[in-house]
Amino acid sequence: MRLSNTRAFPFEYETVQSRISQAKQSLVHAHQWKLFVLALILLDFLSVGLAFRVAYFVRFNLGFPLFRLEVVPNYEFYIHLVYVLIPGWLLLYAFFGLYNRQYLLSGTREYARIFSATLTGMLLVIVVGFLGPDFVVARGWLVASWLLAFLFTSGGRFLVRRLIRIFREKGFFIAPALIIGANEEGQLLAEQLSDWKYSGLNVLGYVDNHPPAEGSMGAHPLPYLGGTPALDELVRRFGIEELVVATSAISREDLLDLFKKYGVGSGVNLRLSSGLYEIITTGLDVTEIASVPLVKVNKVRLTGVDRVLKNLMDYSIALLLMIPLLPVMGIIALLIKLDSPGPVIHRRRVMGVNGKTFDAFKFRTMYVNGDEILEQYPELKEELARTHKLKDDPRVTRVGKFLRKFSLDELPQLFNVLRHEMSIVGPRMISPAEINEYRKYGINLLTVRPGITGLWQVSGRSDVSYDERVRLDMYYIRNWTVWLDLQLLLRTIPAVIKGRGAY
Repeated sequence: MRLSNTRAFPFEYETVQSRISQAKQSLVHAHQWKLFVLALILLDFLSVGLAFRVAYFVRFNLGFPLFRLEVVPNYEFYIHLVYVLIPGWLLLYAFFGLYNRQYLLSGTREYARIFSATLTGMLLVIVVGFLGPDFVVARGWLVASWLLAFLFTSGGRFLVRRLIRIFREKGFFIAPALIIGANEEGQLLAEQLSDWKYSGLNVLGYVDNHPPAEGSMGAHPLPYLGGTPALDELVRRFGIEELVVATSAISREDLLDLFKKYGVGSGVNLRLSSGLYEIITTGLDVTEIASVPLVKVNKVRLTGVDRVLKNLMDYSIALLLMIPLLPVMGIIALLIKLDSPGPVIHRRRVMGVNGKTFDAFKFRTMYVNGDEILEQYPELKEELARTHKLKDDPRVTRVGKFLRKFSLDELPQLFNVLRHEMSIVGPRMISPAEINEYRKYGINLLTVRPGITGLWQVSGRSDVSYDERVRLDMYYIRNWTVWLDLQLLLRTIPAVIKGRGAY
């Protein structure tokens, strides 16, 4: 009887089976995230508890002269206090969205939320101590608890992110997604979201009422799955959880229909692009003028507090490094002079914010007649024009090879940082001729100052292809936070020591 029904109604049977399969898949996917959140809560519980315990050891057992040694610790008091504070800390984490799937695995933004939550916890304890004179805690213990809770929780989340990437390679924690719109903007969105290890999205294809022309789907085409009338069936069949809309590809009426169907309580997340994909990295501000909400495009990527924090970090790090590195730079200058004739400093004309050019300082690593030397190697000259780099460059001096290997040739760029032309961390600086290599992304690159180090530096430097370098630069600009800069600074040290990709 079952076989007969299958033959008589093949479409209905296939649809029912598909829906059952997708329902099971969605259920498994939901369980994955529930288990993940429970594991996070347990990890945070252990991290915060360990932070309070280590803080007690630091304050009362190490005997730092910074603390008042005559204070007698009350171990019982702190044990009972921790029993109250740990659940309170976890409630604060929940309040700041640290168990909300929307904010999980968001990298530096997640660390910023942890910082805010732990700071709020410390301030609440201070307020309770102010209102209740009988409630007294050691200030050293409280400050140490705050810092250690932030460090331990952030470290745990960092390890979790690495673990999730491994799980995603095996098909876990990936949400099926569709892109609404197969125009140029839709294809750019697909390109950025295609690395599901980072995006967490398995983009299955495009939905568009205007089928794209054959051969117009770029180097890595996704399938065209039909128009918006087929969207309900596609969502059911593939268990779609994310709809990413290229707003420039659909009409206002179609956009309103999408919002009515999926914008409220459908179990599918509806995400709209800005329609300004080319300049979105500068950030957008929504303001009302005469009760009309209008979107203003910022001229630079960093504004307000972000700009202040970036400048403060640049100047403080540059000044701190200059003191011990000035003698080192003097020795390097002497070695360059002894190794080959010519100036010590090479000035490279590069592009800065809003296309303003400036001279980036570097220690000279090439012979002064480098162009003449290169003319003797036509194949290398062709490779240089194509890739903008040479692994075995005959123009590089003996000292220059050593300086490049450990990035010592870039030390003079600290003066560029003090002159507000560069940042400590940022995208790779480029010459005016290279801007065309960035194509649609060139305008984005010029919204921030170039950096001495950056995501390209810790990802392999010259071993990274030019297209990959462009992608890394765009990722950095779009996702900048002060936490991302600090993370990249910490990763720069082992990258420089290893010398991988430096030539």
